[in-house]
Amino acid sequence: MPNGLIDESSLRVHPEGLAIALTIPWYRSLWLSSVSSLKLTVDGVEIPAEDLQFELRGVRYTLDELPSQDQVLWFLQDHPLLIATLSVPVELGSLHNVRILGELRLPYMQIAPGADGGPGMYVPNFVNQERELTATDGPLEVQIDTQAVEAPAPKADADPFDLGLTLYSASAEYRAGWYDFDSLLERVAQLGIGPGIEIVASQMLPDYPRVTPEFTKVWKGAMDKYGFAASSFGANLDMGRRRDRDMTPDEEFEFSRTLFDGAKALGFPLVRIQSAKPELLRRLLPVAEAHELKLAYEIHAPMGPNSPEIMRVREVYEELNSPLLGFVADFSSTMHSMSPTLLRAVSRAGLDEKAVQRLQDIWAMDASMRERQEQFIEYLRGRDFDPARLGSFAHLAFNMHGHVEPGQWAEIMPQIFHVHAKFYDIDEQGNEPAIDYPELVRVFVDGGYRGYWSSEWEGHAFAELGEVDPLVLVRKQHDLIRRSMRSLTAGV
Repeated sequence: MPNGLIDESSLRVHPEGLAIALTIPWYRSLWLSSVSSLKLTVDGVEIPAEDLQFELRGVRYTLDELPSQDQVLWFLQDHPLLIATLSVPVELGSLHNVRILGELRLPYMQIAPGADGGPGMYVPNFVNQERELTATDGPLEVQIDTQAVEAPAPKADADPFDLGLTLYSASAEYRAGWYDFDSLLERVAQLGIGPGIEIVASQMLPDYPRVTPEFTKVWKGAMDKYGFAASSFGANLDMGRRRDRDMTPDEEFEFSRTLFDGAKALGFPLVRIQSAKPELLRRLLPVAEAHELKLAYEIHAPMGPNSPEIMRVREVYEELNSPLLGFVADFSSTMHSMSPTLLRAVSRAGLDEKAVQRLQDIWAMDASMRERQEQFIEYLRGRDFDPARLGSFAHLAFNMHGHVEPGQWAEIMPQIFHVHAKFYDIDEQGNEPAIDYPELVRVFVDGGYRGYWSSEWEGHAFAELGEVDPLVLVRKQHDLIRRSMRSLTAGV
């Protein structure tokens, strides 16, 4: 997913001067308080901050007011306007050089908690875009090519897993407005994907973190219409929602309880949780029991089941001793090589063949994520290559690609409640070139797992919008998983 605030139709005519239609530069909705700064330059002239206003759903804010708007949601599909006052408004069809600089703070990605009641440190997201844009009066219309696909064979009695997907797989297309909620599910049904439907709540709920009666009606209608089943409700915890301080323990509990209430209303049996703090879980367990919800902490690259961070979660689980506590296994943890989609992205960003090979060699080393990342950055600097040219890729290459052995999942199999069948590519032979799916299927079949495998295409982190059709790739991955399951059960 391109990390951008603007696209080819962002420059809009406006009676006060001009407007820039913004796209949220992330895969989920954020609070307006997440916006740290915005700077706009048009035809080489920086627009003074006092001449800029941010308009969301008809309400305007000065740039100085944004950090205090911790109750206002910038929903993933919203395209607010950055309005610039000019002495002479731009004309329809005129061409202009537009540069936008933005910094956001991701309120659920805490680096370090606050001290003495102050705010913590959070992962920043920087945007630096410059484009030649033609002034338009509205967004471009997008026509999606929906190729016909043969329906898959129905689930066999011997198939050990149920299949589905997380709608996160189509993050970029949903954010861009290529789909609305119903057309996205309609496309999933056309491709024979399912029956399990997983959501990231902060991505799909227009009134996040609340599930409204209106959304509940739409959701249940879609489940009935297409024969889908709710599989996993992805919850985040926005500890840094306010800029002046972190959430208090009571606020963390209330925020989480709101999400649990929503998961119950939508019929989900499981919530993917972000926090495994003992105090928070102890308070949430009675809510989960009342709602009949399982709670599963995600094990994601670069961690594995035996990583120190996960061992601490396992210790908390042992202390609390509840059958409702388990894990989501994300297969980004168990990759044997780097994804071709990522390698194409860093090549586009300027890495030559030698540097791409060096990246893969360093990734394969037996060292921590930070050590490998620092070694790669040092290598780039030694070649007089500015690591900033790679944007977030120098970090994501190591953070999103783990190389734990697949067999490690067997050690916690009874506590695995849900699977993120993460993938990035499907090659011409129908295989995932960086993840050994036949081996993972074998490990989970032998381990007795019988839950959902929820396909999660995360190539949107590296691919350009429109480069591939992620839902067609999900369907191909389902075919791969079915082949792998049935090759094991054929001789049983």
